[in-house]
Amino acid sequence: MKSWSSANLVMGILMLVLMTAGCTSAELGDPLGSEGVFQGVELPEPSPKPSFVLTDTAGDPYDFAAATDGKLTLLYFGYTFCPDICPVHLAQITSVLDRNPPLRENTEVVFVSVDPERDSPEVIREYLNGFSEDYVGLTGSTEELRTAEEALGVPPAIIGDTSDPDYLVGHTAQVFAWAPDGLGYTIYPFGTRQSQWAHDLEILAGMGS
Repeated sequence: MKSWSSANLVMGILMLVLMTAGCTSAELGDPLGSEGVFQGVELPEPSPKPSFVLTDTAGDPYDFAAATDGKLTLLYFGYTFCPDICPVHLAQITSVLDRNPPLRENTEVVFVSVDPERDSPEVIREYLNGFSEDYVGLTGSTEELRTAEEALGVPPAIIGDTSDPDYLVGHTAQVFAWAPDGLGYTIYPFGTRQSQWAHDLEILAGMGS
C-alpha cells in the first residue's frame, strides 16, 4: 500500500474528523466565495488527473485518466443509499449542466460508489439515470476502490455495520474537478451553490480545450 506523506496524513485526519457515519461534507482550504478566479475551493497548486481503473456499469474496465482525456471532468465518491449530500451534489451539477448544453457536451461526470456490497452496476445505473443517462458510474473491489481513493489522496470510506441493511457510509464528500488540460484547480464541498458551479465550470471548460 502507498505510504502517506505528512501532509497527506494531516489532510486525511482532518477529513476523517469532518466525516460522520453518514454522508457528510469534508471541506478543505479557504471558504467558498473567497477572492480569486474560482468560487470553489482553489487548490494551492494545480494537480494532474490521477490514473486508476475501475469497472463501469456495463461491466467494462474504465481507465479514468484515459477515458476523460480532454474533457472537463467532475469526480465524486458516494453511494446510492446516501440520504442527503450525494443526491444534492448530483442534482446541483445536473441543474447547471442542463441549462448549458454546450458545456454539458464536453463534461464528464463520474460517480464512484464506495459501497460495493449494495451498489451493483445495475443499481448504480438506475440511480444515475435519475440525474442523467450520460453520467458514468464506477465500482470495483474493496482493494480497487482503495487504490482509487489513494490516487486522489483521500482516506478510505468508512463502512457501517453491514448487519443493518440501512447502514451508512462515511466518505470524502467533495467533488473533484479537472479542466480539459488535465489539471485539477478546484474542489467543491457540500454547500456549493448553483451560481458558483455555473461560474467555475465555464472557466474550467475553457482551460486547455
